[in-house]
Amino acid sequence: MSSTSPNFKRIEVAPAYQKVADAIEREIVNGRIKPDDPIGTESELVQQFGVNRSTVREGIRVLEESGLIRRDSSRRLYACLPRYNKLASRLSRALVLHEVTFRELYETAMILEVAAIEYAVDHATDEDIAEVALNIEKTEQAVHNPAAFAELDAEFHILIAKASHNRVLQLAREPAGLLFFPTTEMVVRNVAEGMPRLIAAHHHLLDAIRKRDKQEGMIWMRRHVEDWRRGFERAGNSLDRPVERMYMEHALMAQQKR
Repeated sequence: MSSTSPNFKRIEVAPAYQKVADAIEREIVNGRIKPDDPIGTESELVQQFGVNRSTVREGIRVLEESGLIRRDSSRRLYACLPRYNKLASRLSRALVLHEVTFRELYETAMILEVAAIEYAVDHATDEDIAEVALNIEKTEQAVHNPAAFAELDAEFHILIAKASHNRVLQLAREPAGLLFFPTTEMVVRNVAEGMPRLIAAHHHLLDAIRKRDKQEGMIWMRRHVEDWRRGFERAGNSLDRPVERMYMEHALMAQQKR
């Protein structure tokens, strides 16, 4: 019988400010504190948690950055729904840290973007359809500005997900969407037919929603995502490269051009 003792890792105790933030976040996420409910002042929280003011202040800062609380003009604190992009940016950073590849983004987009159009066909309202149509008009006007064009493309996909009226789907697709966004500009700058093909796909997707034709919507979304893959590779990129490395390289190139 071996007498070797097991090697245990040191237990890391969360700092007090993180425990304060976690306690408040739990109440909001569980619905015990509703959006726009008052949380109290810093002084009141100091008394309730039994910690010093700097600990409470740092915990509040964490929650404000996450979009879970806000202050009014009197500095009182209120709960609020986290913005999708705030949650997504944290998850996007996690994806980068895990060295996900563009292939993984592409494969995930093929699932989530197709699901988004499928449910948008079923649930889009007249207001949703008008927003998508306006986005396409703006995109057509931005053909001489690749950066604005790419931003409007990202907005188009957010609007399609919004039209699905499935908030879980909206949250699920957003982190990968944020990582896709910079590549659209890269593709349209390097592939001549990139812009017209993208606009044509958006028109077909809008038509599918208007006609309530789920099959057509899913076919065109698959083509649209596949077009991104082809354009990405034609622009000289590899799907198997980690996201982080490519963005670091492009950031350095942009700095050198300044």
